[in-house]
Amino acid sequence: MVQIHFVEVDSFLDFARFVCAFREYPLRVYAHKLHGRMVLSSKIILSNSILAFYTDYQDGRYIEYDPKGGKETAQVVSSIRSPSDHAPIVHLDSLPFSIKQYKKISDKFKTSKVQDLGNLARLTYDPKWPADPNVTLLCFPKGKKWIVGYMTEIELLETIYCFYYVELDKEPDKPFIKYSGHKGIPVQFTDVFQHGFPYLPVVKLKKEHLIFGF
Repeated sequence: MVQIHFVEVDSFLDFARFVCAFREYPLRVYAHKLHGRMVLSSKIILSNSILAFYTDYQDGRYIEYDPKGGKETAQVVSSIRSPSDHAPIVHLDSLPFSIKQYKKISDKFKTSKVQDLGNLARLTYDPKWPADPNVTLLCFPKGKKWIVGYMTEIELLETIYCFYYVELDKEPDKPFIKYSGHKGIPVQFTDVFQHGFPYLPVVKLKKEHLIFGF
């Protein structure tokens, strides 16, 4: 039986960042009911389960997202009239899988703590797919700390999912990480883009979920 795990993001802007930021092709978004309320969700398919991130519903056909000019903007629109990124919204009358709490999670991530944000940023480079990077980081509170982590997988006879993370003493206040390691400069959180530097989007979640392995 396929499990589906819903994880709420902190805001609509975090959701738009997840489905659009630095993606050549924005993710598909679904509009549907969840526990009696309408939501927008987008899924990641794992071996035996589905991991779906969601936010409050807004009516429309596309999520329009634009991070340019140092100021992120996102909204739901009914037609495409700008060169921004657009994630299509599909309205569902019902879901293909049942929604419930699972005592045992099939695809729980294996956790691995890394030394600092610079090492976490370098983990997003995949030599197998250098031209198609997955650069999205997740962030959520854990006790008095904040976790910033990266989801990846190891393909053996059975796929193993890993969550590499760092612990921070305070909540990140900017939505992107600017990587400057090649210049010997520490990684920093930012909302302003400068030419010549790679950036990683950080998607904040409402709270921790058991699937991440903690």
